[in-house]
Amino acid sequence: MRLLGNILWLILGGLMIALGWAIIGLVLCLTIIGIPLGIQSFKMAALTLTPFGKTVVYEGGIGSTVVNIVWVLLVGWWMALGYVVAGLANCITIIGIPFGIQSFKMAKLALWPFGAQIRELY
Repeated sequence: MRLLGNILWLILGGLMIALGWAIIGLVLCLTIIGIPLGIQSFKMAALTLTPFGKTVVYEGGIGSTVVNIVWVLLVGWWMALGYVVAGLANCITIIGIPFGIQSFKMAKLALWPFGAQIRELY
């Protein structure tokens, strides 16, 4: 089911969103100040590419918390809001509920990315 979900996800727009995140990450990595933000963008690209069968584990300390607060105030809230809206739209139909759940997982990561790790489910 994970493979089927990921294939459908890629066809229905996941590939384009992941590509967008990767491009944003590359642009951010052009400056030294932007490298930490670029790394978070690559993390979002990895999860957006194939979200089924992956989980996000939060292990950050005080440093991650401080940077996440700045992230939320600057960009995190509107990126998370976009994923929440997409998740709600997906959950309108029974078939879309699994895709909505993945959007909610990405919303949480978009809101609080520093200190988070993406892990495979077994």
